Amino acid sequence: MCHFLAIAVAGLSCGLPFGFPFGFSFGFTRSLPAAGPAAPQARDARPSTPSMPSTPNLVVIYCDDMGWGDAPGFAVAGFEPPAYTREMPNLARLAREGAAFRHYYSAQPVCSASRAALLTGCYPNRIGIHGALFPDAKTGIAAEERTLAELLRASGYATGIFGKWHLGAQEEFNPTRHGFDEFYGIPYSNDMWPARIGRQHPELPLYDGLRVAELVRTMEDQGALTAKLTRRATAFIRARAAERRPFFAYIPHPQPHAPIAAGAGFTPASREALYASVMREIDWSVGEILAALDDAGVARETIVLFTSDNGPWLSFGSDAGSSGGLREGKGTTFEGGVREPCLLRWPGVVPAGAVSDVPWMSIDLLATVAAVVGAPPPAADRPIDGRDARAVWSCAPGAKPTQDAFYFYYHANHLEGVRMGRWKLSLPRKSRTLDGRPGGTGGGEAAYIERAVPLALFDLERDPAESQDVKDAHPEVLAELMRHVERARADLGDALVGREGAGRRACGRSGSGHGAAARE
Repeated sequence: MCHFLAIAVAGLSCGLPFGFPFGFSFGFTRSLPAAGPAAPQARDARPSTPSMPSTPNLVVIYCDDMGWGDAPGFAVAGFEPPAYTREMPNLARLAREGAAFRHYYSAQPVCSASRAALLTGCYPNRIGIHGALFPDAKTGIAAEERTLAELLRASGYATGIFGKWHLGAQEEFNPTRHGFDEFYGIPYSNDMWPARIGRQHPELPLYDGLRVAELVRTMEDQGALTAKLTRRATAFIRARAAERRPFFAYIPHPQPHAPIAAGAGFTPASREALYASVMREIDWSVGEILAALDDAGVARETIVLFTSDNGPWLSFGSDAGSSGGLREGKGTTFEGGVREPCLLRWPGVVPAGAVSDVPWMSIDLLATVAAVVGAPPPAADRPIDGRDARAVWSCAPGAKPTQDAFYFYYHANHLEGVRMGRWKLSLPRKSRTLDGRPGGTGGGEAAYIERAVPLALFDLERDPAESQDVKDAHPEVLAELMRHVERARADLGDALVGREGAGRRACGRSGSGHGAAARE
């Protein structure tokens, strides 16, 4: 029998999550010692009865191309974590004071699509977003889609984004047109500048609202971004706290996306140590944000979520992160591409020091926050895919995944995988890989090759590296997963088999033309 923690305070009610095939309850929780998430101890880490506002502040720190193994405590058994993960005191603090979710997923392993899922609660292909939009793309997030910022602003929140947007570069797609009061950051990836994609593309702009405040022209300019964004984010937090107004601060860092760059205070002694320096600066930024919450006296009233958009860009080798022993990285739907480190702190609600292996996904954030603040449901013609994750966040023994099945799409609507509990079905396709070769060095990029991927079933509890196909031993699991595949294809389509899907919606369009997806 599955047992669930029930919390009923100030409008929060955690009950039974959605059902689960075969009665599996894959996942468990455990608590951490004071030193951080690496060595679990006690099993029962329940939150105390919280004194929780119905409008907690929300801070989302969202890295770019950070691997699952780039945070303290995230590695498969037997895999040696990178040394820099032992030099991240602020992420260790966040894990110690909150919970580490080791089976959190991004909806797609690429820039624009992953952000669309996080901010709308929809699979990105449902709302017409895929790939990474180029600077000259005429597409972006549709005005009809409700973003997390719009939801919270309608609930009285101040909203600000400080970092990379990447949901459309035209003015009608600017974050200030989609629920954010403030925007300070870049409109797309930091490599979309003349140094990488050619002089036919514009300089990389740093926006302040609708105005270009300055241009990012040099690697020194790139290196200064983390500190600039952190200063603006912490100023926003302090100002809104002083006004006693609830706030949503979204900090989508451009780093550690290539080209990687660190600020002057984090310049390494050697080029080989640059990635480690970038990660230490991100950890510093987390510390500054936590300090701002402490100084403003609102830490206990604030949800802090730290994660990333997709796995590491492995072709950059020494300039890329670690998948922590998971298979592949960015640009694939293997675990290393879509499973991300996730740390969540909500004092009094999320148990301090807990570690959870219960799956949930970026699409669930909006639905969860909507339930917390009592926001109205989505419009009937704009259904979302996310579900309330509060039972998972509570780390209650027996908590179940937020979804009966998680769908992994990539490219222009290719259904590539489905996860159900401990099982993951990998569908036939072509997928990029370095095929065992090393990535580049010093900012150079090694070439991927495309390999055919056969139908395979993986038991992620026993085989997180997706190395052993067990479909012949579990025909009943395969059959159940194929039923989920058919549901996904009927609703969202699958270009690999020529299915359109009845539930897809159009993206936003600016003038004439169409957007392009980057080669990531």
